[in-house]
Amino acid sequence: MRFGLFGTGYWAAETQAAALAAHPDAVFVGVWGRDPAKAEALAQRYAVRAYRDVDALIGDVDAVAVALPPDVQAPLAARAAEAGRHLLLDKPLALSMADAQRVVDAVERRGLASVVFFTNRFFPNVDAFLREAVEAGGWHGGRATMLGSIFHPGSPYGGSTWRRRWGGLWDVGPHALSVLVPVLGPVVEAAAMDAPHDTTQVLLRHAAGPVSAMVLSLDAPPNGTVFEFAFFGTGGVAAVPSGDGTVVEAFARAIGDVVRVAGDGATMHPCDVRFGRDVVATLQAADLARRERRTVRVTPGRPA
Repeated sequence: MRFGLFGTGYWAAETQAAALAAHPDAVFVGVWGRDPAKAEALAQRYAVRAYRDVDALIGDVDAVAVALPPDVQAPLAARAAEAGRHLLLDKPLALSMADAQRVVDAVERRGLASVVFFTNRFFPNVDAFLREAVEAGGWHGGRATMLGSIFHPGSPYGGSTWRRRWGGLWDVGPHALSVLVPVLGPVVEAAAMDAPHDTTQVLLRHAAGPVSAMVLSLDAPPNGTVFEFAFFGTGGVAAVPSGDGTVVEAFARAIGDVVRVAGDGATMHPCDVRFGRDVVATLQAADLARRERRTVRVTPGRPA
C-alpha cells in the first residue's frame, strides 16, 4: 500500500516516517508539511519525495499517515478520505465533535479503512491484558494517572503550541481513554476539576455503572512524572503493564492494521475514527465540565 506522510515534526520524523520506511507492506511515497524546508529535509532523510501541494501527495497514494496538530489533522483527513484514501491518524482525532464527525462521515461514505494511533493499544502485551480483562469482567472502576513533563529545555515537544494551549486533557487524555473504555464501556457522564501544574482531574461514569478517574498533565515537576493504569473489581486490583517494545514497532503494527482492514473490506478496527470521535466527545464533555464546574452528559457521536 502506498503511503504519504503529512507532518515534519519530531513524531513524524522519528516514529511515523521510520516505521513507514521499514514496513514490508508499505511503500513510503512522500512527505508534505506546512514548512517546505522541513518537508524537503525529512524527504531527503528517507529518500522519498517532498511535496509542496498536499493534493498532489493525496493523488499519488492509497493511504495517508498524519502527524499534525489535531485542528490541522481533521480537515486534511476529511479531505484525503473524500478522495478515497485510507487513514492512519494521530490522537486526538480533532478538537471538536463537528470536525471529528466530518472525518467519520467521509470515511463511512467512501467505505475506507481507518486507524487512530492510540499508542498503548498497539503493544501486544497491553492488547492481550485488555482482552483478558474484558473476558474476566466484574470491574467496578479504573484509574489512569498520566503526569508528563514536556515543557523543559531539550524536550522535543516543548515547543508544541497546541499542547501548551489544550494541555494534558487533550494530549494524554486520549491515551487514558483508549485503555479505560474497552474494559469499562462507553462513557456517559463526565466531571472535571483543575489542579496545580496544569493538571486536570476527571471522573467518568461508564454506561454499565463503573466509574473511572483520570489525572492528566503535561507540566508536572520533572521528578513527579508517572504513567500508570489499573482496574479494580470483584477479582481484585489489576495493573495494566507497560508497553513491551518501541513506539516505532507499535506504529508499524498500526500500519499493518490499515493494510489488513483495507484488504478485508468490511472489517472495522477497534481504534477506527468512530472510536476516535467518541474519545473526542468525552474530552469535550470533560473540558466543558471543567470550565463550567458541573457534570456533563456524554452521548457518543453527539456534541456535549
